[in-house]
Amino acid sequence: MDKVISVSFGEIALKSGNRKYFEDKLIKQMRKAIADVGYEKIYKEMGKIYIEASEDYYPQIINRLRKVFGLVYISPCIRVEQDFEEIKKASIQAILERIEDSRIKTFKVETNRADKKFSMKSPEVSKEVGAVILKNIENLTVDVHKPDVFVYVDIRQNAYIYTEKIKGYGGLPIGTNGKGLLLLSGGIDSPVAGFMMARRGVEINAVHYHSYPFTSERAEEKVKDLAGILSRYIGTIKLFSVNIIEIQKQINKNCPKDEMTILSRRFMMRIAESIAKENNYQALITGENLGQVASQTIEGLNVTNSSVELPVFRPLIGFDKVDIVDIAKDIETYETSILPYDDCCTVFLPKHPVTKPRLDNIEESEKALDVDKLIEAALDNMKTYIIQ
Repeated sequence: MDKVISVSFGEIALKSGNRKYFEDKLIKQMRKAIADVGYEKIYKEMGKIYIEASEDYYPQIINRLRKVFGLVYISPCIRVEQDFEEIKKASIQAILERIEDSRIKTFKVETNRADKKFSMKSPEVSKEVGAVILKNIENLTVDVHKPDVFVYVDIRQNAYIYTEKIKGYGGLPIGTNGKGLLLLSGGIDSPVAGFMMARRGVEINAVHYHSYPFTSERAEEKVKDLAGILSRYIGTIKLFSVNIIEIQKQINKNCPKDEMTILSRRFMMRIAESIAKENNYQALITGENLGQVASQTIEGLNVTNSSVELPVFRPLIGFDKVDIVDIAKDIETYETSILPYDDCCTVFLPKHPVTKPRLDNIEESEKALDVDKLIEAALDNMKTYIIQ
C-alpha cells in the first residue's frame, strides 16, 4: 500500500490526436510548479497523471498544483495492486482517515474500471466495497443520493482509492494557445483578464503605462507586485514599462479635452502592438468591461480597435463587476489592486469624456499630433523587467 497524488484533467482528454502534446506540456508545468517542494516521480497511467512524494509535502504540492492550468481535480490516493482484497483494505483505510471528521455519517462508493480486463465490473466492485466498509466501520450508513463522503475506486494498471477531489482551475496548459500581451494597469480588472486568458493556454507577458513624475514610482511597483502574483499561475512574465506622460501632454495641449481618454487609449494600443509584433506575440489582452467607464462603450471600443491590426481579447467584456472582484480575491490580486496609487489614466482626466466617439472625429484630432514620433520616443525610453 503506497500513497500517491493523482491529478485529473478536463479538456485535454478531448484533444485526441494532440493529447500527448498537451499532456507533455502539462507535466512540464507540474514539474516546474513543485520543483522546489520535493517529489520523487511523476508518471502517467491510462489517462491520468500521478505524483510520488512524501506525505509531509502533500499540502504544498496540492496547493501548487491547484494553480497549474489544465488540472481539474487533485486527489491524495492509496495505491494498491489490482487485487480485490487489497482494494477492500485500502478502501477501509481511506475512509477511516476521512471520518476523523465527526460530521461524516454517510458514504457512497463509486468505481471507475478504466482497465476493462479487471474481472469485476464497476457496480459489483462498488457493492462489495460498500458492504466491507459497513461491516468494519460502525456508525456509517450508505446514502446513494447525498452522501457526506464518496469513496472512489479507480482501477487502472494499479488500483487507486481516494475520498477527496480537490478542485483545480481547469483550462489548458500555458503555451498551448499562443502568446499574448496584456495591458496591465494597477486596477482590479486587467490582472483578472490576464489570468482568464492564461487559463485558456495563452502565454502571457505584459505592458504597463505610467506617467512619472505625475504618478508615483510606487504605482509602478504596485504593478510589478501584481505581475508577481500572476506569475504564480502563469510563470515568468516579461513586463514592459512605458512612460506616456509626453504623449498625454501633447494630447492635452492640441486636442479636444473630452477626447483625452480615447486618444490616450489608442496610443496605448499602438504601443502595445509595436511591442507585440517585435516579440512575436499574437494578440493583445485588456481588462475592458462593456459600459464600465466612458471609453468602454461599443463606440469607444470600436474606435480603440481601429488603431491596431492584431486581435484584441477582452475576456471580461460581459462580466459583472462583482464577478470580477470575486475572481480577483480568489487569485489574490484584489488586495494589491485596491492600494491607493494613481495610475496614468487619472492624468489630465476630463470632467466629461466623450462616450460615443466617432472615428472620423478622432482621426481628425490625431492630425494635430506626430503620432509616430511620440510612439517612437515612448518606446525608446521603455524599461523591461523579468517577473517570476
